[in-house]
Amino acid sequence: MDMKLAGKRAFISGSTQGIGSSIARALLREGAEVVINGRESSRVQQAVKDLEAEVPGGNVSGIAADFADAGQVQRLLDALGHVDVLINNVGLFELKPFADIADNEWSRYFDVNVMSGVRLSRQLLPGMIGAGWGRILFIGSESGVNIPADMTHYGVTKAGMLALGNGLAKLTRGTGVTVNTILGGPTYSDGVATTVHGIAEAQGLSVDALKAAIIGGNQTTLLERFIEPDEIANLAVYLSSPLSSATNGAAMRADGGVLTTIL
Repeated sequence: MDMKLAGKRAFISGSTQGIGSSIARALLREGAEVVINGRESSRVQQAVKDLEAEVPGGNVSGIAADFADAGQVQRLLDALGHVDVLINNVGLFELKPFADIADNEWSRYFDVNVMSGVRLSRQLLPGMIGAGWGRILFIGSESGVNIPADMTHYGVTKAGMLALGNGLAKLTRGTGVTVNTILGGPTYSDGVATTVHGIAEAQGLSVDALKAAIIGGNQTTLLERFIEPDEIANLAVYLSSPLSSATNGAAMRADGGVLTTIL
């Protein structure tokens, strides 16, 4: 299916690996121009080279910026220019007891997981509205609806992201711009894979056994396996395209059936 994204320009925060990289690759295959992002310039440059090799002829570039630093974000925005599609993907996560999460960690999580979307959208949404077309997409999580006890700071910021997307969508009434959120479920991204490998090694387990145990401990999953990043990317591409014009202000589930409530 032609997603009609040829000629559209997209920016994806936090996209040198994992879900962000999968979305970048999928958008390039649909003919979009893609700008990726990561904290380190060397990793951004390598990710650009990798995408060029995977999608020959794809128009891809990159800008390095740490979304925990408002000054770096502004420099990124100054260099970025107009985009048709904004994918707010950058995010932090970790397992940590609530009592051990210090104030500065809460602030860092809000800066990266929530304020990144605020700063990018504040700059880019007016241009989309002025042009009469645009897409803003937040890569959220089921943890923003069902807050995990061992990742409270992550869940709270993902709930904030969900609220931000809902509020921004109301600013697009009567325009060709839409704002939506994807509620992903347990996804085997590079960050998750690194964590799983570390725990497996520490506990003397195989990675496959630990993955099965993690998913097996989730009583509500219907998929009964980790979601692959490309499966999130497929929905992201649709919501980025002109074909999704009737979907606005929505929280679209790609959670593998983990959530038991209807949004």
